[in-house]
Amino acid sequence: MPHKLESESRKLLGRLREALAADSEGQARLDAVVQLIADSMGTEVCSIYLFRDAETLELCATKGLQAEAVHQTRMRLGEGLVGRTAKSRAVVNTADAPSSKGFRYMPETGEERFSSFCGVPIQRLGEVLGVLVVQSKAAREYTPDEIYALEIVAMVIAEMTELGAFVGEGAALSARHQQPVMLRGSVAQEGATEGVVYLHEPRVVVTNPISDDPETERARLTDAIKLLRDGVDDMLVTAHAVDNDQAQVLEAYRMFANSTSWLRRMEDDVDNGLSAEAAVEKEQSLARARLSKSKDPYLRERLSDLDDLSNRLLRILTGQGAEARADIPENPILVARNIGPGELLEYGKQIKGIVLEEGSVGSHATIVARAWAIPLIINAKGVTREALNGDPILVDGEQGIAHLRPDETVQSAFRDKLAMQTRAQERYASIRDLPATSKCGTTTSLQMNAGLIADLPSLEGSGAEGVGLFRTELQFLIRNQMPRRAELSALYSRVLTAANGKRVAFRTLDIGSDKVLPYMKANDEPNPAMGWRAIRVGLDKPGVLRMQLQALLRAADGEPLDVMFPFITQFSEYRAARSEMDKAIARETILGHKLPKALRVGAMLETPSLAFAPDAFFEAVDFISIGGNDLKQFFFAADRENERVRKRYDTLDVSFLSLLEQIVARCDAAGTPLSFCGEDAGRPVEALCFAALGIKTLSMRPASVGPVKHLLRRVDLTEVKSVMDEAIAKGEQSVRRAVADWLVYQV
Repeated sequence: MPHKLESESRKLLGRLREALAADSEGQARLDAVVQLIADSMGTEVCSIYLFRDAETLELCATKGLQAEAVHQTRMRLGEGLVGRTAKSRAVVNTADAPSSKGFRYMPETGEERFSSFCGVPIQRLGEVLGVLVVQSKAAREYTPDEIYALEIVAMVIAEMTELGAFVGEGAALSARHQQPVMLRGSVAQEGATEGVVYLHEPRVVVTNPISDDPETERARLTDAIKLLRDGVDDMLVTAHAVDNDQAQVLEAYRMFANSTSWLRRMEDDVDNGLSAEAAVEKEQSLARARLSKSKDPYLRERLSDLDDLSNRLLRILTGQGAEARADIPENPILVARNIGPGELLEYGKQIKGIVLEEGSVGSHATIVARAWAIPLIINAKGVTREALNGDPILVDGEQGIAHLRPDETVQSAFRDKLAMQTRAQERYASIRDLPATSKCGTTTSLQMNAGLIADLPSLEGSGAEGVGLFRTELQFLIRNQMPRRAELSALYSRVLTAANGKRVAFRTLDIGSDKVLPYMKANDEPNPAMGWRAIRVGLDKPGVLRMQLQALLRAADGEPLDVMFPFITQFSEYRAARSEMDKAIARETILGHKLPKALRVGAMLETPSLAFAPDAFFEAVDFISIGGNDLKQFFFAADRENERVRKRYDTLDVSFLSLLEQIVARCDAAGTPLSFCGEDAGRPVEALCFAALGIKTLSMRPASVGPVKHLLRRVDLTEVKSVMDEAIAKGEQSVRRAVADWLVYQV
């Protein structure tokens, strides 16, 4: 870049710093900024447009257009050349603006007199805050060097907007991160809670975007890059010692960290007057804008790598986030883009709720949140940009809504909702030790799902009769290497001890699909939910399955043991899995270890195919547990990770209930105990219908035991079945409305 331009760029940024440091109102600062840019660029017009809401840009300052148009001229996102710049997140540079695609004539501004137009997005970390525009009467396109200088300035404006330098009257100049925001997402774990934001990755705030000492900033950048690269190298050494596949991923990561072009661009930014921190953020923002539009999954993955590297580099430069987890506030609501199970478990149960920008209903974080019975909202777009540490937040896990910095009206209504839930919990506590016996005399066994030793105290507190599903995969997911048999045996032993004689049904390792072990090579499958997962992995890797079965046998220490195999799709798979159990028993016998005095080996029915297995299967299996989440997914051909389709199909659909009824009949004929396990088991109306069909055991999250028991004890199941049959006879698609209407007069 020419030395003259470097000098001019630094001079402009120096003058900008003076203007921004002046003791003046936000509007006066904006007016000074556009004047300085117009003078420096030699253009007749310089304007700044900022968003007043998510879809509307507002002219907030101008040099060259009609002064009366300020705060009066507005346009929608994508409207006009300004709106086009904001929507595309890319520079729009034209010598003939009136003839350009999307040009909007705005007579109040007088801009038809100007031919050339250059719009540069004012953006910060992927978020567009506004548009910086320069215009001239002469028909010309602005040079790459001029555009580069404008991008530098736009970046400074973005940082100063974030810091509140332009706060004034009106929505477009309102202070950021101070207004109430309602964020819609998807429900991954139900519940409601109130607390304060605790960011998993605290924001790095650049308070010094402009520098007049390029040599010092270059040195700071060089030193920080060296520390970053050394850190990545250390990670790589560790990864090589643990797992080669993990090391290959980090090798690509290291290539990015050692990119000379990345460093050169940041050095150019520093030479032009930015601080080292601002240079990092500028390149991060531009890369985000460029790569986020790509449809190539590989490039989007590289964007994540760049984000992570940039954030690490910013933390080295600023020192922010070094003590990220030192002071966790009271009632923390964890806010993150995404989070792994190991990281989440590090926080422990002090977390009162979770709001994620990404995630899925089957993710590791969801599994842990369900185990802890804390509300979790996923796909809450923009939450990491909007939220600051310490912000008050309400998490409505029933509706999938997070209220950030709520006003008094919303807060009051939400607290009323929490108070009602508290009173309900008090009612449930009064029947905790009573059986779930309906008015007709039918008793339904209510059990809980668990996946951590920390979940077991809920067994007594919830009133559950046992653990109908203990997920064993969490102990595999949170480690960077395969656990040893002795470690697993000790863990399972502690689980059985904590259960204090109550039943615990251990599900063997259920990995694959959305649960991939960090130390196993991931399979790039087009449809992983229907691919190599669960018992299929166990049978293909019998050593791992056998090791887990031996650990379970030893943990029982002569006491009763229940084990069930996940995702059995046909009788032959159950026979093969049962054969592995027989081999494990034979091995333990040879070694002289105690065997369980009662061993029950069951299967999870999660695909329609198993419902139609031979009678011999139902007679051979010791018990069956319906895995409702997967069964519903495959029955309706609706991916439970896909928000567009997963809620279209009702659990109480007549066709699905017909399948369940057939399963109940076949289990009854074979004398095989049957349970239903899944989210729907914990929903009172669904649980009521399952019990009316004849399912005697329901397994759910601990918090659901009380509400389900409360309802079951107040109704006659024979009457519920009659209501369901009547709705079916009428040709209803679902029995939900009929049962809900009937319940109004019963409880």
